[in-house]
Amino acid sequence: MDIFSIANLTTLFMLILLQAVLGFDNLLYVSMESKRVAEDRQKYVRTMGIGLAIALRIVLLFVVVHAIGAFEDPFWRFETSFVSAAISGHALIVLLGGGFILYTAVKEIYHMLAPIDIEHGHEKAPRSVANAIFWIVLMNLVFSFDSILSAIALTKNFWIMAIAIVISGSLMIWLADRVSRFLQRNRMYEVLGLFILLLVGVMLVSEGGHLAGLEFFGHEVHAMSKSTFYFVLAVLIVVDIVQGRYQRKLLQASDEGRSI
Repeated sequence: MDIFSIANLTTLFMLILLQAVLGFDNLLYVSMESKRVAEDRQKYVRTMGIGLAIALRIVLLFVVVHAIGAFEDPFWRFETSFVSAAISGHALIVLLGGGFILYTAVKEIYHMLAPIDIEHGHEKAPRSVANAIFWIVLMNLVFSFDSILSAIALTKNFWIMAIAIVISGSLMIWLADRVSRFLQRNRMYEVLGLFILLLVGVMLVSEGGHLAGLEFFGHEVHAMSKSTFYFVLAVLIVVDIVQGRYQRKLLQASDEGRSI
């Protein structure tokens, strides 16, 4: 099969676009995680973490293409009077990844509001470079699972999918530095970023529960639709922008009142 045919190049473009759209939450996590290391090592952590994740994502793509049934077929079923589920590899990965993101977001929000930070300026101990890279790579693989399955639905050509992963990963490396610099210059947007991560965690947990056929007291867990996710994301961004402008307007009015 000719990789450079018009049909394959069109598919490649669609895959790159898909990876870019689905990679937004991943990019946000990379930027947040890299801030935990020393400032002079943050760029290295982002570049190395995403670079290793690209290589492992291609390995994961190869494994999924040749053993997709092992991820989709349930390996553990249980049923009690109040909960039942059929856990597959795919469901377990998404559930654990979503749970970790929820934990991370809640922990960071709590740390941001902790009185000790305000009164004493206490800072958390910086995370080691190796530790930060490990979590970036691991969560990148969690985020990439759905995009890989979506790519398989578009094409069966391994090399087209691999090229799309390399190109989208390179774009992530380029964008990660810019997103991190933006967050450093606009610290108030960190709150928005953390709540977006919280929303991503909720979406992944609901999706994992749906994949596992999880039921509580006979009520099935439904996955949050992507359209709902992006709608709530848009509302969060609009509210944050309006609130920021309104706050600046109040500060300006207060300054003018004092000058009079």
